[in-house]
Parts: sequence; C-alpha cells; structure tokens
Amino acid sequence: MYAPPGVKTSKDFLVPDTMKAWVLGNPGELKLTDKPVPVPKKAEVLVRIDAVAICATDLDVIYHGPPALIQGGMPHNKNFTPGHEYMGTVVATGPGVDEYRIGQRIAVEIHAGCGQCKRCRMGMYTSCHNYGLNYGDVDKGHRANGFTTDGAFCEYQVNHINTLVAIPDDMSDEEATLIVTAGTAMYGLTELGGLVAGESVVVTGPGPIGLLGVAVAKALGAQPVILTGTRDNRLKIGLELGADHVINIRNEPDVVAAVKRLNGGKGVDYVLECSAAPSALNDAIRMVNRGGSVCLAAFPHDEAMVDIAHLAKNNIYVYGIRGEGQSATHRAEAYMRQKRFDATKIHTHTFPLENLPTAIRYAKDRVDDAIKVVVKARISAAQKTAAE
Repeated sequence: MYAPPGVKTSKDFLVPDTMKAWVLGNPGELKLTDKPVPVPKKAEVLVRIDAVAICATDLDVIYHGPPALIQGGMPHNKNFTPGHEYMGTVVATGPGVDEYRIGQRIAVEIHAGCGQCKRCRMGMYTSCHNYGLNYGDVDKGHRANGFTTDGAFCEYQVNHINTLVAIPDDMSDEEATLIVTAGTAMYGLTELGGLVAGESVVVTGPGPIGLLGVAVAKALGAQPVILTGTRDNRLKIGLELGADHVINIRNEPDVVAAVKRLNGGKGVDYVLECSAAPSALNDAIRMVNRGGSVCLAAFPHDEAMVDIAHLAKNNIYVYGIRGEGQSATHRAEAYMRQKRFDATKIHTHTFPLENLPTAIRYAKDRVDDAIKVVVKARISAAQKTAAE
C-alpha cells in the first residue's frame, strides 16, 4: 500500500500504489492503462480526483498537441495523461504541508509557476518564463497539469499547494470543476482588465468561458452586459446568468451597430472575446469606446487581419489571457460559494472515467448540444444510467 517516505497519509483514505490513467498515444488516441500513483514533494499534496471537466483546450492537446509541451515537444506517445479542469480530495500531504488537511475537498488551478522568474514574482504565474522546463535535468519548478505535466484523466494527481482552492461541502463535484473556468473570466475582467461596477461589457461567444464571463461581469456590477452568439439556446442560458441583452449575430446584419444601440448609442468599455472567429477581433475593437479594452480569451488557429490604425487612433487596449492567474480562481470560488451565479447552468453531461472517449466525443462534436462535459472517477448509479 502507498506509503512513500516523508509523505503523510491517513487510514481513512487508503491510497493504492497504482492507478488507472488515460494516456495519449497518436493524435486523437487515448488508452486506459496503469500508472504509479505520483508522490507529493515539499509544498505538494496528493489529490484523489473526483471530477474533471473537459475543456476545448484538452481537445486541442489530444488531437493536435499544442499548447501542451512534453519533454520539449509534442505530447503524443510520451506516456502523458491530459486533462486540467479538476477537483478532488486531499488524500496525502508532502513534507511540511499544513495549509491543507487530508480529507479536504478542493478545486485546482492549472498552473504552478516557478516562483523565480519576473512574471511569477509579479503574480503572473500563468505566463511563467520557465513554462515546460520541468523534465529531465532541467527543473525550474513550473508545473501546468495537463499541459507540461500529467493531468487529471486518471485517479490521483500531485498539486502544489499554491494551486489549491478550498471548496464548501455543499458545492457539488460538477460545480467545483467549473471554478477554473469562472476564474479565467475573472482574471480577464478584473486583474488584467480592471473592470469596476457600472462599466459596460460585451461578451462574444457563448461557450463555457463566455457564459461564465457574463455571470462574472454581472456579479461584479457591470451594466449593461451584452452577449453575442449564434445559438439561441446558449444565448438563453446567458440571460439566465445575468446578461441584460443578447444578440444572435445570424439575425443581425450589423452586430457592432446593434451593440451601440443597446448601449445608448456608444461603444462599451470592455469586450471579452470568446468566439475565436477570424472576424471577431475587428468587430470587438469597433464595439468598444475610445480608450476601451478588448480581452482575448480565445483565438483563431490561423492568423487574423487586424485594423491596427483603428486601435492606435482610438487608444484601444488589447490583451490576452492564459488561464487564471493572480489567484483569480479564489475570488471566483467566493462568488460561487455565495451563490452570486449558478455555474451549473453550463454543465450538460456527466460520464464515468472509463467512458472518457465517449465524453470526449460529446464535447468535441457537441452531441446533444453539450457545453461542459464532466468525467467522474466515482460516479453514482443514477448518473451512470443517465450518461448511457
């Protein structure tokens, strides 16, 4: 039984020496295998993974590779386990850890920065300069589970204590997996964007980040919050999460003009761009007022033409976000704990861990209009029947 030297365990949470884990083979190929249960080091804990949500970036990693960086290159055929939006229970603690106790339920951030580079010392650990330098003889301390180190499509994983977010007992596993998504929206709007109450926001693209971006913006006091997209059922969820107005761009010949009409004839203060449509950036920079800000939370796979002259002449700020830095996830969890918004509205499907390929298919092909698909290592009989 699992008992590494220097690691604190508990008879209440017996841990095996090996675990079931999905491993990435060729592009699009996942294999269920056995792996050793990892061992937490100083300032780390072992997490029993209870649930993990599938992100669009997981699909990029599984089918294409980037932004994962394993052993300095593509992640395929390297015994790598993807998956990064997870929650679970602390079942063992590394040397010196007293910030979290065994048996505590937690959600996790993706990134643990090296703590040494310029960006980490600014609190921007998702932009760590040592991203990916954590294999072999080169160990700078950076870890991004599911991107540069093994992720969560398995039964146990190691996390640095800086990535943990304590969650209340009455928060469901499924809701807890969404804290990272809400934290990403929070990071873009507040830490990097500087949003304050009363400012106006457009969210383009009603995917998971876009929908929770609506919820976060409204909870922060933005007015109005406008959501644009192409799917009426998702726009309806946006209204339920706090959007003041929604625009189906398939029914609106000039979405920029429509936004300005809804905002008293002028551009908004912020656009949170979550659609990744090639034309979205130019639409976004024309939706904001002079001196406004555009946050890029998604990106097209191909290069996009941008009207730089319009940006410069109107003093418009454009910035990108990578994950959920500066502990924004903790603030997102606080809003969810207080029931400021119901993140579960974007959770649509749950599957057991052994059915991960099916869950991936639902997320990739949007089967039954899937939005957030969750995989659980321990799933109830009722949930299993519903998934099937």
